[in-house]
Amino acid sequence: MNPITEEMQQIASELLTAQEVKCVLGWEKGTLWYQSAPAFIFSPDEASRLVWDEFCLPNLSSYLLDDRYSQDRVAIFVKGCDSRGIVRLLSDQQLSRQRVYLIGVPCPGMKDPAAALGQKPGDTSDLPVASKCRHCTHRNPVLYDRLLGQPVPEVEPSGERFAHVDEIEKMGIEDRYAFWEKQFARCIRCFACRNVCPACNCTYCCFDLDEPRWLDKEVAPSQNAFYALTRAFHVAGRCVECGECERVCPMGIPIMALNRKIIKDINELFGDYEAGLETSEQPPLGRYNPDDPDNFA
Repeated sequence: MNPITEEMQQIASELLTAQEVKCVLGWEKGTLWYQSAPAFIFSPDEASRLVWDEFCLPNLSSYLLDDRYSQDRVAIFVKGCDSRGIVRLLSDQQLSRQRVYLIGVPCPGMKDPAAALGQKPGDTSDLPVASKCRHCTHRNPVLYDRLLGQPVPEVEPSGERFAHVDEIEKMGIEDRYAFWEKQFARCIRCFACRNVCPACNCTYCCFDLDEPRWLDKEVAPSQNAFYALTRAFHVAGRCVECGECERVCPMGIPIMALNRKIIKDINELFGDYEAGLETSEQPPLGRYNPDDPDNFA
């Protein structure tokens, strides 16, 4: 057992024994050795399920939305991306700071579970970094009450962050349309991308409404495109780039290419901005500045 796992289990047991929190959110081993799934710990006896390893990919922050109106306090282990998701929820006033006890865990970058398919448990040093972690610039939690271990070196942003966006932008208009039409045609409208996203935190989602109906029940390319583009604009300037939407997509749609296109445009129009770093700061599209570009005059 590694030291971080041991400390996680001890902290969870202590918090639940003292009844300081109702639940502890962390990770536990899944069915396969290269899976570490979200864990919900409600009693000290269950604390031994908690783990910390190279496959703790899931961002836990969005699970707080399942009980957003509760007054019970919850402890949650947060990596850099998880903590940015928490900041997003706090900024959107989806929960109060007093309700969450944040235990930060510095993250060196998770491994790609898909690359471990067919391999036996053992050394994971040769496994590639998960795609959602390749462009992470905040490996250490940005908000926490307690930090486990030592901070890891941060990575400076690289030009590769928008490489896929640049590649698509170089296409002609017709080719670009054909590219996205092909992607959206594969969408099965399972809403996994929406459900896992900390920025998709509306109490009632417009896509779930019957009256007025925003989206037909038919899974057609045009309807899929409307869903994907509308969701992308809803999280514009608020996406924390945790990559969960793309990770959970069963059809392998490059959702982050769309999100990063909007991030790139917002940075060019309003200046460099990273979501999920300050609870008191609203995103560029959520605040008024008289110096903002006014190209419609």
